[in-house]
Amino acid sequence: MIKKESRNSMRVTRHERIRKNMMGTSQIPRLCVFRSNKEIYAQIIDDEARTTLVSASSLDKDLKLKNGSNVEAAKVVGEAIAKAATKAKITKVVFDRGGYLYHGRVKALAEAARENGLEF
Repeated sequence: MIKKESRNSMRVTRHERIRKNMMGTSQIPRLCVFRSNKEIYAQIIDDEARTTLVSASSLDKDLKLKNGSNVEAAKVVGEAIAKAATKAKITKVVFDRGGYLYHGRVKALAEAARENGLEF
């Protein structure tokens, strides 16, 4: 019997492979996306100082989302992370898709962040 590796462990392997060559600096931090079955989260991270500069998620009360696991919620979170980044004077980021395909919710979050002022 062939034992198939779980989808999440394959995603983690892809993420580790991506992260080997990607680093967020203080000038150009890393925009990291995590997507669960129920919610979506985004953080802007300075890997040199090992700190999270800005974060947004579908759980935030001020976003008032009923469902955090759809494309519309991802767009709202993308807008929120871009607005918070501009308040923190961050304009350029490196996009870390977290091992997920650039499709669906991850793509919607990235495009909404781009439309609201983040460059990557």
